[in-house]
Amino acid sequence: MIGYQNIMDNIAKAAKKNKDKGQIASYIPELACIDINKFGIHLIDADNNNFSTGDALEGFSIQSVSKVLSLAHSFGLVGNDLWKRIDVEPSGDPFNHLSLLELENGIPRNPFINAGAIVVADILVSHLKNPKKDFLNFVQKLANDKTIRYNEKVALSEKKTGFRNYAAANLLKSYGNLINDVDTVLDFYFHQCALEMNCKQLASAFFIFMNHGKCQRGKSYLNINQVKRINALMLTCGFYDEAGEFAFEVGLPGKSGVGGGIVALLPNTYCIATWSPGLNPKGNSKLGMAALEELTTKTGHSIF
Repeated sequence: MIGYQNIMDNIAKAAKKNKDKGQIASYIPELACIDINKFGIHLIDADNNNFSTGDALEGFSIQSVSKVLSLAHSFGLVGNDLWKRIDVEPSGDPFNHLSLLELENGIPRNPFINAGAIVVADILVSHLKNPKKDFLNFVQKLANDKTIRYNEKVALSEKKTGFRNYAAANLLKSYGNLINDVDTVLDFYFHQCALEMNCKQLASAFFIFMNHGKCQRGKSYLNINQVKRINALMLTCGFYDEAGEFAFEVGLPGKSGVGGGIVALLPNTYCIATWSPGLNPKGNSKLGMAALEELTTKTGHSIF
C-alpha cells in the first residue's frame, strides 16, 4: 500500500518552510484577510480511507472549484442540451477575460471560465425551485455533510466588486445566452463561489468524479459518460491559461479556485484536495500546485 500519510506529511513540512508562498487574492476584500501560512491536504482513496495533514479541516472559500459542482448539477438536470450554450475548448485566457465571448457570439469557450459558469448558473436558476438552497443541498449530499454553508460576507464582497462578472452577464444577455435576470443569476453565482468548505469536505464532494458518478454512500449522481466529460474538462480547462502546465507537472484532472483550493483526482484510485491561499501569477495556489506535483511524483500515479 502506498504511504500517502507519510508523503503528505513531508509535503506539508516542506510547504511550511517555503518562504515564497505566492500572493493572496486581495481583489476580493474578504479573501485579503486570510493567513497566507495556512496549508492543508486531504486524500480519500477508492476504499474510503482518509489521510489528512496540516489545516485540512479548516474551512475556506472554494471560489471557482464550485464551478465543477454546479456543472455536475446542471449536467444531471439537462443532459447534453447543456452543450448548445457552452463550448468545451480551452480558452488560453485568464478566467475573467471577455474578448473571446464577443468573437464567438456569446458562446463561452468552456464552463469553467467565468462566462461559462454564469451560463451554468442561469441553467440552475431556471431549473431549481429554490436555486441557492437546492444547490447547497446538492453539495451537502455529495459530501455527506450538512454543515457546509455559504459565506455570506464573501458573497457580498464579490457582489460589490464583481464588475467583470456583471459585464460578462450583460454581454451574454445581449447574445440571448442568459435567460433569467442578470442580478438574479449573479446573486446565485456569487453565493456558489462563496461556498465555504474544508479539504476533507471538498475531497468527499469530488469523490463522484473518481468513482464513476457514485458518492461515498454509493448513490449515483452522474452516468459514466457524464463523468468522463467533466474529468476531461477539468484536465483541459480546470486551470485556465495554466491548464497545460498542470497537466504537464501533475498529470491529473483538477480544478483550482482563487481562495487557494485545488481538487484533483486519479480515477478509481483517489481524490485529493489542497489548500494554500497564496496564488501564483496565473491565479492558482502556488504551494498547492507544487504539493500535487510532488504527490504524483512520489507515488508514480497520474493518468499518464
